[in-house]
Amino acid sequence: MAKIELVNRKFPDWLKVRLPKPEKVQQVEQMMREARLHTVCESARCPNLPECWSKGSATFMILGDICTRHCGFCAIKTGKPLASDPQEPQRLADAAKRMGLKHIVVTSVARDDLPDEGAGQFAATIRALHATIPNAIVEVLTPDFKAKSWCIRRVVDAEPEIFNHNIETVARLHAIVRPQARYDRSLQVLEMVKQMNPAIYTKSGIMLGLGETREEVLQTMRDLRSVGVDALTIGQYLRPTQRHLPVQEYIHPDQFEEYRVLGEEMGFLFVASGPFIRSSYNAIAFSQRVMAERLAKVGAAESA
Repeated sequence: MAKIELVNRKFPDWLKVRLPKPEKVQQVEQMMREARLHTVCESARCPNLPECWSKGSATFMILGDICTRHCGFCAIKTGKPLASDPQEPQRLADAAKRMGLKHIVVTSVARDDLPDEGAGQFAATIRALHATIPNAIVEVLTPDFKAKSWCIRRVVDAEPEIFNHNIETVARLHAIVRPQARYDRSLQVLEMVKQMNPAIYTKSGIMLGLGETREEVLQTMRDLRSVGVDALTIGQYLRPTQRHLPVQEYIHPDQFEEYRVLGEEMGFLFVASGPFIRSSYNAIAFSQRVMAERLAKVGAAESA
């Protein structure tokens, strides 16, 4: 079995702290508290929180802030979650409208305790967003639902523009990094989405710095393309606390750039690769690509 050694790594020069605009950050934080909403930005201790919140962007996290799984890289609390809130989808849609968002990212904790693992709440949230903010791009970042086709179908039938499910790491390290998930199951989820509705764009993400090799990263990218994944994010793993997996390596920006170029050569429509890249960081860039392709298809249909 793969092992991850305890080592101390100094932050390299290219990992700089991003300075916030405190007034805007406080506005977003107050809005979230008033609407009784959670963000993965806070719960996962994302390094991009100040930058994104200062731009009025945030990734909403539904179904509470307590996860039923315990991954070695993730800072989200683990335990027994509270019951799901049927009013949450509309509260979220209303908050997104007040923020003036055109691209809304919705994720969740894993909810293995629920019969549908939270799929119904995702579907309700997607529909509330489409009804409240017409023409908005809705991106969901889901757990694996244990690859239950009826759960995935429930989310797909709500028609999010982008369905994101992160594979997180290479196959060899999965048992350590995501002990309650499986590499092949994540690929299966992404493949099923494309089979159910080819019009939905699929997306996935990989963390680097956990001890993976270059060839393992490239193989993971090939595996994602083999199931039709359209967009890929590649970022540096940063240890949230001393209780989490240690960083094995800080990947140089030049290596991230190489992965970006190689990803585009493999056929990904969009690749975001860099030390601070996270699943939903600067997600608007891909949604602009989605909108451009959508308009092109509409124009072609009208001309036919």
